[in-house]
Amino acid sequence: MSNYPPVPNYPPMQSAQKDSGLAIASLICGIGTYFILPFFGALAAIILGHIAVNKINNSYGLLKGKGMATAGLVLGYVQIGLILLVVVILLLLAPTIGSVFSNINNSISY
Repeated sequence: MSNYPPVPNYPPMQSAQKDSGLAIASLICGIGTYFILPFFGALAAIILGHIAVNKINNSYGLLKGKGMATAGLVLGYVQIGLILLVVVILLLLAPTIGSVFSNINNSISY
């Protein structure tokens, strides 16, 4: 038998959670994509959002901000979808628009 007193069983200390800088950047790019540089802002929001979610999942609870990263991802993907929708509509309407401008040009010619 040992003469040492029993060692108390304390729970492990956890440090305070910090917001992920990449998640914040993804959210900022996602919001900014509707005002400044639509395509490149959306790409940045998507890339940063995926990296942020991955780092948050692998941080063992030390990082937070998954909601911000997800919001940045959603905003980025929605913007890409809107850009693709506009491109498809313009491609479908191109012959009509071209003939309208051709008629206008012919009527202006002297």
